[in-house]
Amino acid sequence: MQSTEIKQRFLAFFEKRGHSVIPSASLVPENDPSVLFTTAGMQPLVPYLLGQAHPKGKRLVNVQKCVRTGDLEDIGDNRHFSFFQMMGNWSLGDYFKEDAIKWSYEFLTSTEEGLGLDAKRLYVTVFEGNEDAPTDTESIEIWKGLGVANERIYPLGIDDNWWSPGESGPCGPDSEMFYDLTESGLGILSKEAFLEAVRKEELVEIWNNVFMEYEKKDGKVIGKLASKNVDTGAGLERMTAVMQKKKTAYETDLFVPIIEKIKKLSHSQNDKAEKIVADHTRAAVFIIADGVTPSNTDRGYILRRLLRRAVRYSDILGMSARTSLIVLAEVVQSTYKEEYPEVTLDVNGLQIGHIIQLEEEKFRETLMKGLKEFDNKTFATSRKKIGNATTGGLQFFNVTGEVAYNLFTTYGFPIELTEELAKERGTSVDRIDFEKRMLEHKNLSRAGAEQKFNGGLANTSEKTVRLHTAHHLLLSALQKVLGNEVKQRGSNITEERLRMDFSFGRKMTDEEKKEVEIIVNSHIESKKTVVMREMPRVEAETLGAEMEFGAKYPDVVSIYFIEDSEGNVISKEFCGGPHVQNTGELGAFKILKEEAVASGVRRIKAILE
Repeated sequence: MQSTEIKQRFLAFFEKRGHSVIPSASLVPENDPSVLFTTAGMQPLVPYLLGQAHPKGKRLVNVQKCVRTGDLEDIGDNRHFSFFQMMGNWSLGDYFKEDAIKWSYEFLTSTEEGLGLDAKRLYVTVFEGNEDAPTDTESIEIWKGLGVANERIYPLGIDDNWWSPGESGPCGPDSEMFYDLTESGLGILSKEAFLEAVRKEELVEIWNNVFMEYEKKDGKVIGKLASKNVDTGAGLERMTAVMQKKKTAYETDLFVPIIEKIKKLSHSQNDKAEKIVADHTRAAVFIIADGVTPSNTDRGYILRRLLRRAVRYSDILGMSARTSLIVLAEVVQSTYKEEYPEVTLDVNGLQIGHIIQLEEEKFRETLMKGLKEFDNKTFATSRKKIGNATTGGLQFFNVTGEVAYNLFTTYGFPIELTEELAKERGTSVDRIDFEKRMLEHKNLSRAGAEQKFNGGLANTSEKTVRLHTAHHLLLSALQKVLGNEVKQRGSNITEERLRMDFSFGRKMTDEEKKEVEIIVNSHIESKKTVVMREMPRVEAETLGAEMEFGAKYPDVVSIYFIEDSEGNVISKEFCGGPHVQNTGELGAFKILKEEAVASGVRRIKAILE
């Protein structure tokens, strides 16, 4: 069964059971400074899991694009991917454990509507209980009622079967399903044997039902939610491997076209290098398609890191073309364009492949020089001698923080690349000193790069909500001063300040910045009304409502209008909220800084006093 059919069957199965199909959200989270990318299927839905009504109802189903880069060193094994697709069905205060478990079992085992997997190869885990919640005996009984033997159900602790997005937010026990990939079947296993089979990847997790009925605050469970929700997830990459009887998704239709192209372009074989180049190029295409371009900060840094690792490993493979990645990007676009048309669109006036080619060429200009510097000069001068009579005075080469910092600032080597080079040569990098030097020079390019998702919007405090509303006024003022071609390219809002990335080809003048401030403050002083209206997406587009670049929206959307008492509209944007009800609540608006972040993209940081 091809990956597209798995997705289609999944969506159709739950649509038949009353779920509304919603599109994947952008990889760039909307107004969520807690993480750089959408890292989980539930992330774009957090406001609705916390109680806000979703315009499509209480039952939803989708396939969400996700990016996780906290474990890039693991890319190349059987189960890690920087970009992946998460199939999920959601209950917002509607059905709970019984239907969620029953439907997951039906989809996995049904030959007519589902995947037709062998029920005798399924194993299940549930939450064993602690001081916050009891043993999930209800799930155990539901599974047994479906015919799953009690000997195949394993109660496990909080590390395995309790899901939480972070220190605060909705949380609860979960029940996971594992599938036996061995040829002859493992049969009944003790808990210890089950855990060992999972570790050896003889059993692979294919589904997770999360039962959100508790609320966590500052790391502690404080009580139950007003309504119970269900968040289920099933990774498409892993499921495709199971359905196609492959050990890894790199051997499935999701990757085979790009892997085959890599092999044709290569002069040597290296299985791990092939997987890294394939994974990173695929991820880069999708990240750029959602409006991100390479840079030395935030999302742009993650993208740059992916592309430079891909270049590095393509060289290990001896790939024949100096611009091999653009060829691979074209294969990714061809493979995914039907399901994700955005991968073929231009970004900031440039084709995605061209953006990748420019980054590859830019890196190659300094790569050889940097490698020479690493091996012949700085690496050699930063050696430390350790040892004694027993060890024979062995030499241990340690790359200092200064060396790593110079490689970063002069040659554009991400610290992870320097660490990889050091590891290949049997040594290490003084990471602490490197970070200290970066901090001293106020170069926080990696700040937040590996942050974990901790629950939707940064928070819904009064300060954050006020800045969120001012963000809308800022975009409207920028368009009035600079022209309607200005479009939002990203945002980040904390309690202290707002940050907006927008498309514009030059530095703003002091006069233009002052004029923007005056316009925003005039709308604050005149106390404009903020109103949310739900309407069909087509109608909102016809009205010219502003939308996030690369974002995908459902058929019915929430549009926030800022207007005066006579109904004259100052701003209208696709947005999930929250906002103040009147701009008079905001205070004085002030721009702190305006700067470039990428070609054709500027950034403003501003505050409310």
